[in-house]
Amino acid sequence: MPKRPDPVQPANDDAFALVDRLMALGHAALAWTDPDTGTPGISRIAFARDPEAGLLTLVSGLAPHFRALRDRPDCALMLGEVGDKGDPLTHPRLMIRAEARFLDPDDPALPGIRERWLKRNPKARIYVDLPDFAFVCLTPTSALLNGGFARAFHVPPDRL
Repeated sequence: MPKRPDPVQPANDDAFALVDRLMALGHAALAWTDPDTGTPGISRIAFARDPEAGLLTLVSGLAPHFRALRDRPDCALMLGEVGDKGDPLTHPRLMIRAEARFLDPDDPALPGIRERWLKRNPKARIYVDLPDFAFVCLTPTSALLNGGFARAFHVPPDRL
């Protein structure tokens, strides 16, 4: 049987503009694997693209994905919004596979990361310094942009 061509194209300038718009949403769905059962889980997280740390989130030790990411750092993110009209599957979304890495509390970059996080998420001021919270860097390994019907693009991880 002949191999079918890949219908997913390399990202172009329009695709990169859409990636930038989706990356600025400030939230994402995070998929993770339960370390005890091996079953998948999903959580909504606050999310940012930090100029120093890269893709970043702030996680509470009470959240099930905290331990899951510590024990099994492979994860995935989905960024996107469903519009008011039309088929939800035609709205753009970005899927990212990543590796999670918890920032050490003594990391010299942490004060700057914290300050930039609070500029984007001022309400986090009430919990950012609680001892069970940690910043997690999410290093992308691959990404796929679905820009709508028949508009799918491979996005290089270093472009995120």
